[in-house]
Amino acid sequence: MTSDAPAKTTALPYSERLLPGPGLFTALLLLVPGVTLVLTPINSSIALPTAIVVYLLIALALILMSPSIRVENGTLMAGRARIPVSELGDVELLGAEAMRAAIGTELDARSYTLVRGWIHRGVRIANTDPEDPAPFWIITTRHPKRLADAIAAARG
Repeated sequence: MTSDAPAKTTALPYSERLLPGPGLFTALLLLVPGVTLVLTPINSSIALPTAIVVYLLIALALILMSPSIRVENGTLMAGRARIPVSELGDVELLGAEAMRAAIGTELDARSYTLVRGWIHRGVRIANTDPEDPAPFWIITTRHPKRLADAIAAARG
């Protein structure tokens, strides 16, 4: 049986928060003995509780300040920046080596970058808007293929 109804095309939803990995939170645990050692000569009864509070505050700050990447309603949102997907060109998937080059020796200083050091892959997206000085958007993401597919789907 075939349907005469037109096929519906829906954009793939994409949303990602660039949270630090568990390794960073584990490394931050070194704050606890460090702060405890500094505060023990001053007041040993508050040293450990204060160290734990410092750890929790820094961990919470890292979580709250983590940017997000979304593709919705025909717009790519990366951190605070937004661009219609109609003004985006080719999407290049970047592995660890290509990402290092893209934000290093190959970087055009005018490019928009949303890079987090704990994520080692991403995408480089050509910007086709003639009025926008940024030639590329370089974004770290844990799912470069899914982001590229969502952008392609949003274009229609």
